[in-house]
Amino acid sequence: MPARRGNATLQAMSSQQRTILVASPRGFCAGVSYAVEIVNLALERYGAPVYVRHEIVHNRHVVQDLRAKGAVFVDDLALVPAGSLLIFSAHGVSPAVRNEAKARALRVIDATCPLVTRVHLQVLRHVRDGNEVVMIGHRGHVEVEGTMGQAPGHMYLVETAAEVEKLEVVDPDHLAVVTQTTLSVDDTRGVIEALRARFPNIRTPPKDDICYATQNRQGAVKALARQAEVVFVIGSPTSSNANRLVEVARNEGAGAHLIESFEGVDPACVATAQCVGVTSGASTPEVLVQQTIARLQQLGFTAVRNLETVEEHVNFPLPRELRRIDQIVESRETGDGGRES
Repeated sequence: MPARRGNATLQAMSSQQRTILVASPRGFCAGVSYAVEIVNLALERYGAPVYVRHEIVHNRHVVQDLRAKGAVFVDDLALVPAGSLLIFSAHGVSPAVRNEAKARALRVIDATCPLVTRVHLQVLRHVRDGNEVVMIGHRGHVEVEGTMGQAPGHMYLVETAAEVEKLEVVDPDHLAVVTQTTLSVDDTRGVIEALRARFPNIRTPPKDDICYATQNRQGAVKALARQAEVVFVIGSPTSSNANRLVEVARNEGAGAHLIESFEGVDPACVATAQCVGVTSGASTPEVLVQQTIARLQQLGFTAVRNLETVEEHVNFPLPRELRRIDQIVESRETGDGGRES
């Protein structure tokens, strides 16, 4: 094969086009779309300000856009004036936070991802059945805090298989396990195997709690990394699922980099690459993907190819409080005069 050259014109003379391989599925999952739509519709219906506990999703661009429209993001409910409208983020909250919101007479709309809510309900069911619960997750992550808060005093948190060896529980025969929804599928499998080896009677879910979108995006990035020399994952440094995509790509042997936008593309990283992969975390807007593709085209990657591994058709119904306004918005967009049904 001819030596690769930095000049785009000379590259075009090469026997092989330099290619951008774009993973599919990528970007917004149903839970993120659900949460962002809730904030937008609440702003349209009730007007600004609308308060949101924590960042609605872990992406700076999404948060900045909503902030410009009038959303106010807070971590402390004491900053929310009594009687205001408060939205819980997609990551979920503990009963203690719900009780605090009620005590402050806040009007609440819950944008918790339904898949996170499912894990919360699993925790409550296990405790009601007389079990303690081991959660696999990352300390300090807002989703983990919300899930651990479902049953204080009845839960343990582990991040790695090594931590399982040090875990001391009250009754090894009455344990169950749940997981954070945005973990690495492969890493989580190893921790569950360690738990089963240490506690043979532990109750595990029929399938991992890791959400469908996280699993699909990790599968897609595996396929991407097997063909691309360099993989760019577009997402926030605070996004668990985006960081896991980087780890998955590296485990497959690709040079992987987490970037927040096209500005994070370092020309030196792709100077000798013939095929570059692009994917994005579940909180990343598609516009950032397209801008990154355009940047790589400027750097001499002339072919763009989609690598689809699975189709997604998941949607979550909006909360009851917003369904009517959603119908009004749809009628406006279709030119039906905005009449209420």
